Amino acid sequence: MITTAKSEEDRIALTFAMRLSLAVGLLMFFMKVGAYLLTGSAAILSDAAESVVHVAAVAFAAYSLRLSYKPADESHPYGHAKIAFFSAGFEGAMIILAALFILYESIHKWKIGLQLENLGLGTALTGAAAAINGALGAYLVLLGRRKNSLILTANGKHVLTDCWTSIAVLVGLGLVAVTKWLPFDPICGMIMACNILVSGGGLMKSAWSGLMDAADPSTQSKLHEVLARETSRHGVSYHQLRHRNIGDAHWVEVHLVFRDDISLAGAHQTATSIEQVIAESLEPHAYVTTHLECHESHDEHRSGVAH
Repeated sequence: MITTAKSEEDRIALTFAMRLSLAVGLLMFFMKVGAYLLTGSAAILSDAAESVVHVAAVAFAAYSLRLSYKPADESHPYGHAKIAFFSAGFEGAMIILAALFILYESIHKWKIGLQLENLGLGTALTGAAAAINGALGAYLVLLGRRKNSLILTANGKHVLTDCWTSIAVLVGLGLVAVTKWLPFDPICGMIMACNILVSGGGLMKSAWSGLMDAADPSTQSKLHEVLARETSRHGVSYHQLRHRNIGDAHWVEVHLVFRDDISLAGAHQTATSIEQVIAESLEPHAYVTTHLECHESHDEHRSGVAH
């Protein structure tokens, strides 16, 4: 079996990024609460509520990242990296919860009467929050994709959702300032809630696929391409290909069928070579396990199964 390990450099970079996300999330929450207290805006209140959910989600993501680096043990022989899917699902659920709260608050504010004050300072605080979250979210997503970290990528998408929420607030307040029509405030809040519902649903879908070991078509195609080339080169065949994403890597299993007169040492050397090529062909890295068979026993097995 061929394996590759995460580098210490990656772990340090991802941990720093997650701590930065948590610190900025807390700062954004206090900025948005201050903006709401100044303006009384339903959209800003909704934005602040989304930040509460965001901080909770980042805290869970930080815990998940730390747990994902914990080595395999007797209780978890395959390691702990699959916590990444739980983390992405939790972030998605928190985004959906925030969207539902935003919808409720926007409608409630509209029904009981709208009143806005100090729009200038409140808008400035919200604008600063949007700019900071936009830069942070882009950094987290890019780093997460470069380091193949689903946890950090999901967190970055959540931060970008927070940014778009703030931009929607700014649009609403800007329309109110220009037209003097107050309902623009809750209307923008509702539009932004629908937008982030889609983002949350996407994260939950990816988490569900990972937890259910759904086969990724691009990975499937890549594996068949590599195996067809390498088995042809070595004069062997393959079957029983299985693979799954375990969070920070792929787990690949395949049966290799050799000619009957090959030595065990020769078959093992060929299998190791094929394993190495597979491991180097996938991103993130792969754990590859091969099962070695000879033609005669393979044909006898197939014949027995048929009968």
